[in-house]
Amino acid sequence: MSAFPQQIIARKRDGGTLSESDIESFVAGLCDNAWSDAQVAALAMAIVCRGMQAEERTTLTRSMLHSGNVLKWPGDRLRGPVVDKHSTGGVGDKVSLILAPLLAACGCHVPMISGRGLAHTGGTLDKLESIPGFRTDMPLPGFQRIVEEIGCAIVGQSAELVPADRRFYAIRDVTGTVPSKALIVASILSKKLAAGLAGLVMDIKCGSGGFMTKREDASQLAREIVATAKQLGLPTRALITDMGVPLGTSVGHALEIREVLNFLSGGHRDPRLAEVTLALCKQALAVSDVADADASLNQALDSGRAAEYFARMVAAQGGPTDVFAGAVKLAQAPAQKPLTANDDGFFAGLDALQVGTLVLSLGGGRQQVSDPIDAAVGFSDLCPPGTPVQRGDPLAVVHARDAAAADAVIASLSGLVRLDSSVPKPVIFETP
Repeated sequence: MSAFPQQIIARKRDGGTLSESDIESFVAGLCDNAWSDAQVAALAMAIVCRGMQAEERTTLTRSMLHSGNVLKWPGDRLRGPVVDKHSTGGVGDKVSLILAPLLAACGCHVPMISGRGLAHTGGTLDKLESIPGFRTDMPLPGFQRIVEEIGCAIVGQSAELVPADRRFYAIRDVTGTVPSKALIVASILSKKLAAGLAGLVMDIKCGSGGFMTKREDASQLAREIVATAKQLGLPTRALITDMGVPLGTSVGHALEIREVLNFLSGGHRDPRLAEVTLALCKQALAVSDVADADASLNQALDSGRAAEYFARMVAAQGGPTDVFAGAVKLAQAPAQKPLTANDDGFFAGLDALQVGTLVLSLGGGRQQVSDPIDAAVGFSDLCPPGTPVQRGDPLAVVHARDAAAADAVIASLSGLVRLDSSVPKPVIFETP
């Protein structure tokens, strides 16, 4: 007989180990609502405080995976391996939006099941939905057809794929229970295994804007993901990358889409963003045994083929037929004000957590599950770390709904602008 929710919660609260039946009962309760939101949040908090053993973590991942369908890919309709990448979440992290079409242009198939914003980090789905008409709720047959025919598609969890995680993810977002290694592992891998992957590459963010702020925690998470994936039969590699400052030149949903369009179409490519994206692409190709990755990636990017694949994906998912046309209307905030340097020196970069929290305060994220998102607000034209600046030089532009909101953000940041003469730390810390 299965234990009652309160018994399972108490067992983990008191430091016990959850049995396979405990975990399966919890996952079933997520799907049929036998567990209330309060009970789900209570168990999540108990796991954050008490942790999970490797066997519990693997069981939770497997149980969530089998809460819905698992995709099968017909080899005769594919031209290359089925691969994907996942990030643990960061501020300004728009890598997935560049990586998916870039890998597709190199002959891979990328069925990316992504998520929405968690806490102070932006979500890939929310960013894509700032493109007029873009659908992230594609039915499975349509999702599979796009991946087979075009090479990439990015959608959210559905009632068919990992429904348990869909609900769990939303509750964790608003209850302070995101930073659990075990829950991060189970959430990520259940979605990726459900996508029927042949290979996965992980981007483990480390720094103030990531959920792992310490290098040792990031390394441990990387090891746990790789080990759990191995137990479940998914070849996986991981990189640990910097999230002490935002990635790229923008933070905010529509602003990040503009940066992606510019990057893919041959405009400005932020060096840190390019380094992380290409390194993850190389790992994805390596885990899939694709040869000559450097040449393939550079040719796909510089020739415009990656941009073509992005445009085809957007059109196939309900967006504009030519997303790179100037007529595409992305949201714009009415108030735009610069943040300037208050002294001379070398700009050390804005703290990622502070930036993410301020975007949240502007309306660019959720504080409750049902909260709408303002896609227009955020930061653009972020000055790269290590740039020499003089007093009065612009460091970023704040986008807000009104001048008062922009002024409040600038006032809260002006005392936190860091100037120094140190060399910026590397963007890729290690490959476990």
